[in-house]
Order: sequence, then C-alpha cells, then structure tokens
Amino acid sequence: MPLRHRFRYRTYQWLVDVDRLPRRRFSAKDHLGLGPSLRDNVATFTAAQGVQLRPDDRVLMLANARSPFGFVFDPLSVFWCLSSTGELRCVVLEIHNTYGERHAQLARPDAAGRFTLPKQFYVSPFFTVDGRYDVTLRLDADHVSVAIDLVQHECRVFSAAFTGQPRPATRRAVLKAALLTPFVTYQVWALIRMHGVALWLRRLPVIHRDPHIPPEGVR
Repeated sequence: MPLRHRFRYRTYQWLVDVDRLPRRRFSAKDHLGLGPSLRDNVATFTAAQGVQLRPDDRVLMLANARSPFGFVFDPLSVFWCLSSTGELRCVVLEIHNTYGERHAQLARPDAAGRFTLPKQFYVSPFFTVDGRYDVTLRLDADHVSVAIDLVQHECRVFSAAFTGQPRPATRRAVLKAALLTPFVTYQVWALIRMHGVALWLRRLPVIHRDPHIPPEGVR
C-alpha cells in the first residue's frame, strides 16, 4: 500500500537578477560553485553543459535569501537564463539535500515550460536515485511557479509545487513577508526534518545513501 503524506505551508522566495542582488542577502558560495560572483558560477556551470552565456544575457534566480544571522537552506533554486530579447536559452535547477551536498542540472523547457530530467541525486532518504522528474515552470509578470513530479517505474511517487505572485521588494513588502512567515529558511530546514521523522515513525524504509560526486561546474 502506498503511504500518503501531504502538507501545505505559506512561504516566500526571492526572484532576483543575479547582476542586481540585494545587499547581504545572497552569496556566490551558496550556489553552484566558488567563483567571485553568482553570475560567474552560473556561467561556469552552463558552459560545462554546453551553453555559453553571452555578456548581455540575463539570469533570474528564484531562491531563499540568507537569514539575518547568515543561515540559508535552499532545497531547490531555479535559474532562468534569458537572451537580451527575453528568449529563454535554458534553465538550471540546483538542489541541496540535508546532508550538505548539492547538485545541478540544465534543461531546455518547451513552450509550455515543461521538461523531464533523470533523477541523479539523493534528496529524500525514502527514495532511491532512480526514475525521472517531470517539471513545469512558469515565469511571467504576475505569476511564478515550479511544479515537480518524481516518477519511478512509471508511477508518480512524489509531487512538490511552489506558486506565487512576484512583487517589488520594497521595505514594506519585505517586512510584511517576514512577519507573515518569520525565519523562512529555518522553517524550511526544520519542516523537512519534522516530516522526515514523521515518515520514519510510520516505518517508511530509509534508503542507503552513497556519497555524491557533483557534476562539472558544481562544488
């Protein structure tokens, strides 16, 4: 029998241009590599995957910001790489697990924002590194969303989705978001562990984890 477990929470993320990052909220070392800038890290990774970013390309990132105490945890960060005319060149999905490892994959969505990627990274302790991700992304002026289904043996075994409305990061908007969802990056970190313990107590088997070797362009 499949074990069903669902939850839904209020949260928020930042949608930012990597060339115009808010001060003290983002660090290059939190994403992909150890280069001098976040854009350099993205460009290094995409080049290793066969996509050379041009100087006038724009890169938008959907991710969690660092807390006032410097902590950040991003299960999934999404990078949209756009030409100077707004054409989507590729997207990069960067995944962090709770074991301090990270992985990234490049994709080219279709016109509807859909694409498929093979599962290559140990994320949940309850799933093997097998199967595929069916992903749908949406990014426009009034809506941003990320939906991911994990498919194993042609069965959907896990689904996750984030949806929101982009708003200018005014002081009032940032304060309101922080008051409605305080310490958001700690919340994400804690909730993942809480639900993991709940599933373990329901006797869901834990899958052995082998050490991860990041792909070229990721450290």
